[in-house]
Amino acid sequence: MQKSRLKVTMTLLMVCLMVLGGRLLFIQGIDAEDQAQKAMDRRTRPVTLAPERGAILDRDEDVLAESVQRYDLVVDQRLVQDSRVWDPETSGYVELDIDEQLAELSELLEINLPELRELMVGDRPYRIVSRRVTPEVKEAALDINIPGLLSEPVADRVYPNGAVAGSVLGFTGQDGQGLEGIERAQNERLNGQTGERIFEISADGVRIPNASFSETPAINGNDIRLTIDQDVSWFAQEAIADKVDEYNAEWGNIVVMDAKTGELLALADSETVDPADPTETDPLFWRPTALTQAYEPGSTGKAVTFASAFDAGVVTPEEEWTVPSTQTFNNEEIHDSLPHDTYDMTTAGIFARSYNTGTVQVAQQLSSEERWQYMTDFGIGQPIDIGLNAVNQGLFASWEDWDRRQHFTTTFGQAYSLTALHTTQIFQALANEGQMMPPRIIDSYIDEEGIETEWEAPTEPKQVVSAEASEEMLKLLEGVVEEGSAQAAQVDGYRVGGKTGTGQAAGEGGYDGYTTSFTGVVPLDDPQFIVSVAVHRPQGDWETWQVTDTSADVMEYLLSKYSVPPSETGPQHYDVFTEDPQERPW
Repeated sequence: MQKSRLKVTMTLLMVCLMVLGGRLLFIQGIDAEDQAQKAMDRRTRPVTLAPERGAILDRDEDVLAESVQRYDLVVDQRLVQDSRVWDPETSGYVELDIDEQLAELSELLEINLPELRELMVGDRPYRIVSRRVTPEVKEAALDINIPGLLSEPVADRVYPNGAVAGSVLGFTGQDGQGLEGIERAQNERLNGQTGERIFEISADGVRIPNASFSETPAINGNDIRLTIDQDVSWFAQEAIADKVDEYNAEWGNIVVMDAKTGELLALADSETVDPADPTETDPLFWRPTALTQAYEPGSTGKAVTFASAFDAGVVTPEEEWTVPSTQTFNNEEIHDSLPHDTYDMTTAGIFARSYNTGTVQVAQQLSSEERWQYMTDFGIGQPIDIGLNAVNQGLFASWEDWDRRQHFTTTFGQAYSLTALHTTQIFQALANEGQMMPPRIIDSYIDEEGIETEWEAPTEPKQVVSAEASEEMLKLLEGVVEEGSAQAAQVDGYRVGGKTGTGQAAGEGGYDGYTTSFTGVVPLDDPQFIVSVAVHRPQGDWETWQVTDTSADVMEYLLSKYSVPPSETGPQHYDVFTEDPQERPW
């Protein structure tokens, strides 16, 4: 019996030894590589290396937005426990009590201990403990040597100039990703590419000193240089805010463009978002209203009508017209803003005094289809891509869909809508020998090696009207400032041209307000700048509204800042009336 028991025991022992031997043979021989990899996976931890988000610069490379290095403290709660670490000074292990460590971390992070314990202790493999701590706080936290506590580099976005050009810059979310403006539209360029570092940890979750690790470095994001001038943006923002306050208007904007290149120096709003605290601003102003708000332009739209007629060769600047204050065309009665005597006027004079009846007479020298094509070529109703958020393209029906009255009202800026940027690019073409340059707000991208890549506009420059038609239009624009409705836009020593406009503002139940505007060119002998000013729903008597003075202030600032020499020639505008006297009641 005893021998039998011994035999069974020996048999069981041999079976166990065979099983263990087979398992050992499998691990060390047959599946050695796979088992080694699994062991390595268990004791390695990957850490994402965040790239530095690129800065946003103005045209002079002054910083408008940049990132400063911050860190998120994160924890693998499963590893948080008492531990021990090697002390090279004593050549021995030091026992660490997790409760004491948490108390020390609580004091450092200024988080009360119960709240910190809830964040740190549990079974979640990943939890954020504290966001965006400074490098100094991060180092102090990691020196406490809590198992499972790690840091992840993140970028904290700062805007040195506050709300200056805020709607252009936009802002980022807590995750550092762009939510509005350049930050959003160019997020991929600014972001760069993440990297990764892999290191070994001990069983208690502490990184093993001097252990091997692998690293794929992050690629930092591009810096973006804009065409924006931060000084001009600040001045324009202050100017339009004052004008909107003066008239208790809903909003106003100023666009400043380089007349030769289409570069935008300012997209200023009467209220501008501070990218560091966007929730304090009405979301309407999170994006430039010059891009998002479309309105009927009113008489600034007459510039396209007259330029088209000159380009087609169907009228001349000094051609004579009989202009009443009310006139019927195809059973549609057209009237001017105020009653006036019937005058014998030049084409230029009609434009200077902005008479609707005369404008329709000029426009009728072209067919509706021809005018529609010119308007389309000038960008009315067309999308504009400047590398920012999408621009509101406005409303502009085909000429075939116009009702009977729209064949006439479209000649003087009614029955369609556009943005301030559309109007500005129209006048840019007139100031640039008829060539429309694609508007641009991005100059170039700059990588971490300093290599620059110019932003490519999605459209090519376009010859909208001839240089000869453009030259005549500059004289007509000068007539508006010298003899017409925009005399407050004059700047001492410089030839200025432009066009005023007052369009009806559409509300939910129809027209219930106005948008008043002025777009100017300076200096006319060598155009450098286009300045467009618009104020939406001003209060009070429309006859007293004036934004030409605001335009003059901005022009004067630009001419001084960029050291533009005074005009060498005097005014070259045409007479308003076919015969003297030129001074007559409006």
